[in-house]
Amino acid sequence: MAIANAVQKGSYVFVYDGKGHQLCSISAGSGKDDGLKGYTSSTVSVKKGSYIYTYDEKGHQISSTLSR
Repeated sequence: MAIANAVQKGSYVFVYDGKGHQLCSISAGSGKDDGLKGYTSSTVSVKKGSYIYTYDEKGHQISSTLSR
């Protein structure tokens, strides 16, 4: 199912499909710069510490990249 929206609420990122059904929730980290950085129809990017983690629509981590 495609990602239509991703919203950060507190320390979690909630991911929704086009009908507004929640697909998953992802920890947004706890640092001042941590949290949702963006999303596409198939991925969500969340910064935690020195890394940006990419997740699929089920909340499974698919990659991590050192942040600049």
